[in-house]
Amino acid sequence: MDGNLMNHDRANEKADLSHQEFIRDHDLNGVSRADAMHFGALTEGELVTEKKLKRKIDLLIMPLVILVYLMNYIDRNNYAAARLQGLEKDLGLKGNQYQTGLSILFVGYVLMQVPSNLLLNYAGRPSWYLGFFTIAWGLVSALTSQVHNYRQIVACRFVLGLVEAPFFPGVLFYLSKWYTKNELSLRMAIFYSGSLVSGAFGNLIAAGISSGLAGKRGLSAWQWLYIVEGSITCFVGVIVVFVLPDFPDTWRALDPEMKHVANRRLAIDAAEADVDEAGGMSQWVGCKLAFKDPKTYILAVAYHCITGAAGFQNFFPTLTATLGYSRIISLLLVAPPYIFMVLWSFGHSLASDRLGNRFWFFVYPVPLTIVGFVIFMTTSGFGARYFSFFLMIFIFAQNGTIYAWIANAIPRPPAKRAAALAFINSVGNAASIWTPFTYLPSSAPHYRPALGVNIALQVIGLLCGLGLRVYLQKQNRNLEKLEQVDAELSREDIKKLEKTAEFEGIDIATARQLQKGYRYMV
Repeated sequence: MDGNLMNHDRANEKADLSHQEFIRDHDLNGVSRADAMHFGALTEGELVTEKKLKRKIDLLIMPLVILVYLMNYIDRNNYAAARLQGLEKDLGLKGNQYQTGLSILFVGYVLMQVPSNLLLNYAGRPSWYLGFFTIAWGLVSALTSQVHNYRQIVACRFVLGLVEAPFFPGVLFYLSKWYTKNELSLRMAIFYSGSLVSGAFGNLIAAGISSGLAGKRGLSAWQWLYIVEGSITCFVGVIVVFVLPDFPDTWRALDPEMKHVANRRLAIDAAEADVDEAGGMSQWVGCKLAFKDPKTYILAVAYHCITGAAGFQNFFPTLTATLGYSRIISLLLVAPPYIFMVLWSFGHSLASDRLGNRFWFFVYPVPLTIVGFVIFMTTSGFGARYFSFFLMIFIFAQNGTIYAWIANAIPRPPAKRAAALAFINSVGNAASIWTPFTYLPSSAPHYRPALGVNIALQVIGLLCGLGLRVYLQKQNRNLEKLEQVDAELSREDIKKLEKTAEFEGIDIATARQLQKGYRYMV
């Protein structure tokens, strides 16, 4: 069909529908399901372009966000390594003051989540936005080396939480603007590998600094830890500002055909154009839509449980220190479980994408982690207790799954997705405010109260996963039912169809047929 004629027909169609408050499916006739699927699939030429596009994205965007996330976790978790390097003694921390310093970061982190993601979506410049905050938290981390007492470390940790908050939910939203739902789980796992690698190599770096820089220029090992890692983060932030592309439409390295395919494949994936309504109010509307969706709350509670049960990572060097080895060996023992999970999570997420399933990949790590917690709580030998870490670490396989599940369950529009991601992440990380206080020094070496709480959280998370599965199956049945009746479409529905038709280069009737084929991934 000639492009100009198609545009003319679509313009006439919009004019015919604009005066109607409601229409029915039979008003959008003349398009078969087969014809719709023809328009709703990339052509052979576009598939070739898509391969080149994904290669460009994977080779530039993924390494950058992984590198930043690596530094994000290192800067956040070096507090645990600094504890073994004399931070508590140098600052005169007593009682629960160390735990307060740990948890206060997440107070600032939670407070900034939703406003930050709404601002990111509104601003439209992820490179500058994420790069600026990366530089900011690098500076705060480096300056933490100069604190001298409890009040100062608490203040620095709170500010660090504020400036770190925009990154993680921002990147989840950012990646969902580049990848389809069938591609997200593996990319989320690759992205999340940055935190797992940081768990391994962050402590290796700490061990190296402890043995090589302690006492140099009158500074303690923990002070050098903050200086070195904070400085590296600032450098990485500068790279992000100048190298990270914003969105397909604005990436100069993409030719017009690649930009077209980048937008079209996301529209096909969600059966709806990945665009917001014009104007800043769409951000507030998106926020209201997110809070009206029950899936937002189910996912938020599930993520809270996962984050809470994964809180042992903030005490990992402390837990390995109970095995009876020196400070440096205790830091080195943290690395192998993390390295194992980096490799496992790739296969885990690839299988989840290939099988098109989220629920079972969310569920199977639960019994493994519970067994790991029980072993650590009830045994004293090195072999059994160290093996328990390899079981506990399976909780991070759940993380990669739930990130992808969030993007699948709340796909469109972008303003809603941005608000939902930020809210879910803020509620999830709120667990890190209270769980540090369950790791009581008096409960060493088995830490039964904390690990008992972890088991309870895993059970609640499992119930949330089951609830989400049931709810999504119900929504899919409703979507299927709508395909079998002459559904009534509102003016808002028509606006969405018009946006999809515009991105797809098709008419509204075809867009409606494509929309009928959409299902949530369970």
